[in-house]
Parts: sequence; C-alpha cells; structure tokens
Amino acid sequence: MTKQKLELTWIGKDKRPKLEPRILLEDPTKSYHAAARVSEADLFDNRLIFGDNLLALKALEQEFAGKVKCVFIDPPYNTGSAFTHYDDGLEHSIWLGLMRDRLEIIRRLMSDDGSLWITIDDNEAHYLKVLCDEVLGRGCFVTAFIWKKVDSPNDNKVPITPDHEYVLCFTKTSGARPFRQKSDDSILEAYRQPDRESDRPYRDRLLKKNGKNSLRSDRPSMFFPLTAPDGTVVLPMHDDGREARWALGKAAVERLVAERSLVWKLRASGWVPYTREFAPESPSRPYPTIWNDLDTTRQTKAHQKALFGDNVFDTPKPEDMLKRILDMSTNPGDLVLDSFAGSGTTGAVAHKMGRRWIMVELGEHCHTHIIPRLKKVIDGQDRGGVTEATGWKGGGGFRYQRLAPSLIVHDRWGNPVINPAYNAAQLAEALAKLEGFTYAPSETRWWQHGHSSERDLLYVTTQNLSAEQLQALSHEVGADQTLLVCCAAFRGVSAAQAAERWPNLTLKKIPKMVLARCEWGHDDYSLNVANLPMAQAVSAKSAQDLDGARAAGDLGSVRAVGGLVSATGPAAGRSTAAPSSAQASLFGGDDA
Repeated sequence: MTKQKLELTWIGKDKRPKLEPRILLEDPTKSYHAAARVSEADLFDNRLIFGDNLLALKALEQEFAGKVKCVFIDPPYNTGSAFTHYDDGLEHSIWLGLMRDRLEIIRRLMSDDGSLWITIDDNEAHYLKVLCDEVLGRGCFVTAFIWKKVDSPNDNKVPITPDHEYVLCFTKTSGARPFRQKSDDSILEAYRQPDRESDRPYRDRLLKKNGKNSLRSDRPSMFFPLTAPDGTVVLPMHDDGREARWALGKAAVERLVAERSLVWKLRASGWVPYTREFAPESPSRPYPTIWNDLDTTRQTKAHQKALFGDNVFDTPKPEDMLKRILDMSTNPGDLVLDSFAGSGTTGAVAHKMGRRWIMVELGEHCHTHIIPRLKKVIDGQDRGGVTEATGWKGGGGFRYQRLAPSLIVHDRWGNPVINPAYNAAQLAEALAKLEGFTYAPSETRWWQHGHSSERDLLYVTTQNLSAEQLQALSHEVGADQTLLVCCAAFRGVSAAQAAERWPNLTLKKIPKMVLARCEWGHDDYSLNVANLPMAQAVSAKSAQDLDGARAAGDLGSVRAVGGLVSATGPAAGRSTAAPSSAQASLFGGDDA
C-alpha cells in the first residue's frame, strides 16, 4: 500500500525545472559607492542583481547557502483572471509551481537561525501558507501578521473592501523563534525612580497572591509562615480573614531571604512582605500580530513620489514595515535577501540599518527606480522613510551584477557548443560552479582555476590535450592532490588508459560533460499570471463545441511545464493563450 501524506496538490506539481547555475557578471558602470567613508560600519559589498529571479537564486546558492539571516519577499499576488475557458485551477497551479521552485532555493539559502517573511493578500495567502508548510515544515510557521494598509474610508460601492494584507512569517528551524521584542520605554513608567531605597528604577510587588486561585486551599504548599524584622510570624491572609497563599513557593522565598531581596514594609495592619523587581535595562514587549501603527499605502506613495516623481508603484510596502521586520529578526552586519526587489525598499532599509543585502530584479525599474533610489540613500539625500528613525547619514555602496548568458548555445547546424560570449575566465568560473568547485584562480599555478577542498583542484581549458601534456600536468599536480581537467578533448590515450596511468587526474570533455545537467538557453522562468493576454473570443457554437469536448474527455490534458502552459490532445492550442514576448515579468519583482 502506498504511504499517503497530507499535501497540497496542483496541476504540474511534479514538473521541476533543471536550472542552470549561472555566473554573475558585474557592470562597474552601474555599481555605486559613496565618495568617502561616513563611518567604520559602512557596507560596500551589497549586491543588486538584474535578471530572472529563479536563475538568480540558483546563481547565489553555491556561495550563500546557509548564510542569509532574513528573507523578505513581496511576490505577485495572482490577482488577475486568466484562463477563462478552464475551471481546473490552472492559473493557481502555475502560481504555486513558480512559488514552490523559488521557496525551495530560498530555504537552502537561509541560515539555521534565519527567517522568511512574505507579504501576500487573500487571493493566495492560505494556499501559500500550506505550500510553505510543505517546503519549510509546519513547525517552522510563526504567525500571520496583519498590516492595515489604508488610513481612510473606501467609498467604493461594494459591500466589502479589503483594508489589510498579510505578512507570513516562517523560520528555517522548526520551533525556533530567533526574534527580539519591541523596544518600549513606556514600560519604565510602571517603575519608581531611584531613591534612597535603590539606585535603580524599581517596583515592589506583594508577596501575597491576590485574585484568582489565591486561597490556601488552591495551593496548600504555598501557605507557610515568614518571620518579620521584629520577629513576629506573618502568614498570608486576605483582608476578609480568609487564609491566602504566597505568590512564590517556599524554596523561592527562602532564596529571596538568603539574598536579602525580600522587602518588608510596616503597615497599619502589621509587617507586609514584598518582592522587589528592577526595571529592565532595555525595556521591551512582544510585538502584536496586527500592525495598524505602520505607514499605509497612501503614506508610502507620498515617500515614493519624493523619490521617483509621479512614476510610483501601485502597492508599495512602507519602509517602517521593513524596519520592524529587520529589527525583530536581524543584527547589524547580517545578510538580508529580497528576490522580488520591486522599487528597492528592502535594500534601502537594510542599508540604512547597517545590514548587508542582496536584491534581485528583472523589470526595467531595476534601472529606473532601484538604482536612483539607492544612490540617494548612499549619498544621504533620501530624507523620508526610516532615515530619521535610523539616524542615517549616508555611506556604503553596492555592486550591480547581471546573470551571464546561458553557457551552452547551438551553432547553425544545431550542435550544442560553448557560448562564444564567454571568455576563458568566465568559462572556468561557470564550469567550476557546475562541478561544485569554488572559483579561485591561483597566482602561482597556471593550471589551478578552483578547488573543492585543499587537495581537490580544477583546471579548465579549451585545448585538445596530448598524452605528453597530461603526463606533465600529472607530475606537477603530485600524488597528494587530485585535479579535475575539463578540456575540449584529449588525444593519444583513451579515458580508461588515462585513469589508470594518471590516478590523480580526472578527465572530462567540454561541453559533453554538462549537456544533460540543465535546461540550457532558458532565460525566463517568470510568468505574469495577472496580465496574461486574454484567450481569443469564441463564438457560441465554438464554446458549445469546447464544452462538449471537455465533457467527452476529448480536450486533452492541460499542464504547467517549466512555467509555461501546454495542452495535449486533439484540442491542443485551441483556447490557451501564450504570454507575449514583451510581457512584463511579474515574477521578476513586485512592489516592495
């Protein structure tokens, strides 16, 4: 019998892309840093990556697995109405598949004490929660915060209008809660200021229990005598004469007595014992799950208008929301990731708070919004958002990187070949990543391009190596090390002979060694579900034929494949709509 499990299923769930782990290429003309250091804490090695965010996450995995302390994403909310001729939930299936692929890599990037925060609305929030339970583990769910996004009545002529969104919170480790409380100086108002009795703020609490379960009969072991300063015996008694009990057990009270921390005060009724509690040095309280004290969408748009003019996002997330999340989950210097960068709010806030950050964005607003915004932050010219709250003065910088093109392309005869756009260094770096090596060219060994350990090394060349060259290479590597040789070809010896003759060398041919590894040439794993072109209108008769075919089971199966929609069967292609090549990429970023 097949073992069953509780899971969320959708069309195409078993389809998983074979992602190419691309290298990242820096464009110094778009990177930016302050003209001078503002403080010793300035951070410069932040990254803004332009490209498909699923490929970018894969590109980051080798270097940053287990290192990201906080992930914040504001993914597309799937609010559109697509696939109007189908009622099988295909639109939701595509959205879930795309999110699942990203969440799996995000989980691997998170540190053991890391957390994931996702803003989402009602359209997919509950599906997304169950999906995250499956990817991260149900024990990793912390809570669903509610952000009140409007601050004025909505005058739409509808019975119900949403005025909130969710922020789902998960941890990498099941049961972990690596968060700090909300700083709140108002707590100090409950304490007396230092006086002749104490040099620290304090408050005294009755040792006698009051209220519910305060009788001797409720906890008999907590009814016992104490000796007052004048030697009299004191028992816990209520004002009405009933026998009460102490708030602490006998062992705890004896510790207070031994530490001279039990405070006695002489009242009209006699001696009364108190426990003294000192004010915390950093007063704090738990965060509520309803966030109605943050900037709203309207207020956030006002800040964005100051940054971008009239070209603002429709649903931007406020900087104070990101500040709250980072206050709760990170410390200065921790690494923050946002793979749906949108207008760059996460990076801007992380920068102001002294956190390292990585953002990924595919849309052109990477250049029209994010870069100009970050420049203003770095130059100290962004006066809005959390600038005042963080005391931000400017400084630091970031590196702009883009995804390299696919390593494998086809020549005019259809044969797979190494992309001619790659130079020798880029080829070595790409093959190092594909083989699980760290790209680190040696300054002294011409043949060492990377390593997977101190003794396991990598050499990449497009040459056709002879037996003599391999012999010389083996001799130079030595018996205490191994070398993976990636070359165009080798001659004068077979693979079996080479393995026997040079045990410290492993030979692989380029590009044959990697052809089956990935989906080469696939640059876009995004799909804008909300803005898919509408299917072509069909006549009433065609609609009837379509319904009849569906009822008869002749329509074929529809499935999500690699983030795209395909239909099989006799009706394939009749009513599904393919995305336009100029389609803005929703999964490249949203409105954070």
